[in-house]
Amino acid sequence: MTELADRYTEVRQRVADAAQRSGRTPDSVYLIAVTKFAEPEDIRELIELGHRDFGENKVQQLAQRASVIEEWFERVRRTPRVAGEHSTFDHTKPVRWHMIGHLQRNKARKIADLVRLVHSVDSLRLAEELQTIANKIDREVEVLIQVNVSGEESKFGVPIPAAGAIAEQIDTMINVKVRGLMTMAPISDNPEHSRKYFRRCKELFDELQAQGVGEGHFNLLSMGMSNDYEVAIEEGANLVRVGTSIFGSNHAHEHEQVEVDTH
Repeated sequence: MTELADRYTEVRQRVADAAQRSGRTPDSVYLIAVTKFAEPEDIRELIELGHRDFGENKVQQLAQRASVIEEWFERVRRTPRVAGEHSTFDHTKPVRWHMIGHLQRNKARKIADLVRLVHSVDSLRLAEELQTIANKIDREVEVLIQVNVSGEESKFGVPIPAAGAIAEQIDTMINVKVRGLMTMAPISDNPEHSRKYFRRCKELFDELQAQGVGEGHFNLLSMGMSNDYEVAIEEGANLVRVGTSIFGSNHAHEHEQVEVDTH
């Protein structure tokens, strides 16, 4: 096995163990492999290992990676030997791309027809823009509301008291479906420091779910990155966004999502 395969296997095992500690089955938690610092060959290797959910936090990079991987898929469909010699690659299972970073309204059009899920809807105006785009391309766009549970000014996301109102507004839209919540804990070397933020987001998630938001489809809670994904799962996350623990670190960068708005 390669180092990447070893790291991936370890992360999957940790996800499974954390799920079981929280009284759930391992397959109830979706692992989003964040490709921010990954090379194209790393992404292909993970696909050959059976992985299908990938996340990006920049629109241009997501679009480029989606295009490159789709081109590779097409080559494999035509010539199966393009995949690794010992690959169990199944070209009938498509890759699911997740937009996990801050999404500017003027860039939403570029990824609306590429992504399985937008994790980072942080305003009603962005949801309305996605609705306009979804109407034009005649497809549903599924989203999570990003909540700024920690209250940090450096983080995007709606305040806790505003999340319910925005969810209700999105519920009135035809082609945008609110599927749940996403949050980020403050960066810390101690995963336990994240627990109270994840717990609060899960409480909010449960409150909105009990109110009937999403018409029965409000069931996704995206919390946790490489430094705290096990704690996030223990507190109820069923989507975790893990990059460096799978692909390795890149220079001084250690975190999957940098809260910087680059206009």
